[in-house]
Amino acid sequence: MIKIQAFLGNNDVMDISEALKAYEIGGLTVNKVRGRGKRPPPEIHASKGSAIFQPQFSQKYVIELVIPESKEEQVINIIKEKGSVGKIFVSPVLRAIDIATGDEGESVI
Repeated sequence: MIKIQAFLGNNDVMDISEALKAYEIGGLTVNKVRGRGKRPPPEIHASKGSAIFQPQFSQKYVIELVIPESKEEQVINIIKEKGSVGKIFVSPVLRAIDIATGDEGESVI
């Protein structure tokens, strides 16, 4: 099993979610976060346009999902095709446990 985290600079969440659903990927977690990347966030004009504010952080979206290794390349391709800006991180998952049933392994994802 692997965990994929996609940090998105734009809100491409629904497009990615629908494509993953079509590929029969069931569960995923989405968070709206604030962060800083290589590019600074857009300037904000305040006080009737006379003052310019450069925020330190901008809004970003994080999609997290745990999948079987056999689906890794297809899921990454879906995120790359449907997402416009961001980064994808892949890491191993050593163990998965369903709290309600006690089941373990790939069957819980």
